[in-house]
Amino acid sequence: MLVALLPSVAAAQSAVRYTPKFEDLKYVYATLPPVATLQPGGTLETNTFDAFGNAIKKPGDTMALVKGDNPLTGPFAIAGAEPGDTLVVKILELSVDSTRGVGAFAPGFGALNATNYTPMLHAPLPERIWFYDIDNRANTATFHALDSNHTVTIPMQPFLGCIGVAPAGGEARSSVVPAEFGGNMDAPEARPGYTLYLPVNVAGALLFLGDGHAAQGDGEVAGTGIEVPLRVRLQVDLIKGKKIAWPRFENESALFAVGAYRPLDDALRIAFTELVSWIHETYGLSSLDTYELLSKVAKIHLTEMVDPNYVVIASIEKRFLPTR
Repeated sequence: MLVALLPSVAAAQSAVRYTPKFEDLKYVYATLPPVATLQPGGTLETNTFDAFGNAIKKPGDTMALVKGDNPLTGPFAIAGAEPGDTLVVKILELSVDSTRGVGAFAPGFGALNATNYTPMLHAPLPERIWFYDIDNRANTATFHALDSNHTVTIPMQPFLGCIGVAPAGGEARSSVVPAEFGGNMDAPEARPGYTLYLPVNVAGALLFLGDGHAAQGDGEVAGTGIEVPLRVRLQVDLIKGKKIAWPRFENESALFAVGAYRPLDDALRIAFTELVSWIHETYGLSSLDTYELLSKVAKIHLTEMVDPNYVVIASIEKRFLPTR
């Protein structure tokens, strides 16, 4: 099926190294020709550009230099992936590929700014850009205030703000959107030590990634994390015939279910209903017992409060669950 759709694609490989050029970047999650094809169980080594396409480099640069938000590397096809399967992405290594990170806000963006969803009569906040000194050896980024001499060092915890697959139904969704296919979830769980599960909607799955963050506060309230390019190494696999509706993360100690929608309470409901179903299907606990248990021990965090959809992640530690 994949070969018929994309006859020019080379044979699937167990290990792929791919270095994108600027003109190779994508700005939508969609059914596009893959840049490479991996075998299930194979590894990928690649790099991503920052959310501004690496265009903001020095004081005086403005957002007018940015050609598009959240440019994506990929897509990468996974041989044999078909709709109804689950794509498994194990993030092995991430490293910041720069000595400088960028933070910014712009008119019409940010949780405390007027937007198309929350129009106001007052003028929007002005464009501002901050630069962060990256110390990869110390694993820190340094904030420099623009209106005072205040500086502070922030521990880095690099993660992929964008990671997702082609949507169902032939849709093309903007790279700033989080939804059922993953996308711009801004989830710090998208880092080494975690496994991401994504629904496969099209032949080959078509995995995209980008929007590297050196660090980010919950909600990304001003519209950006510490935006950086990343070097990435990950492993992909498939669970054949296993259909999931929304992204999920897992590590050794906990399960994490993603909900991405508006209003915020619906994002939370999606995350919790997904977590209930996951526990019921995998651990055998009834849905109502799971619901009661989650009410006592679950945790939630808000990863995204500024994109077209909000993102909530609901989690439970595995020590509270029956033996699998």
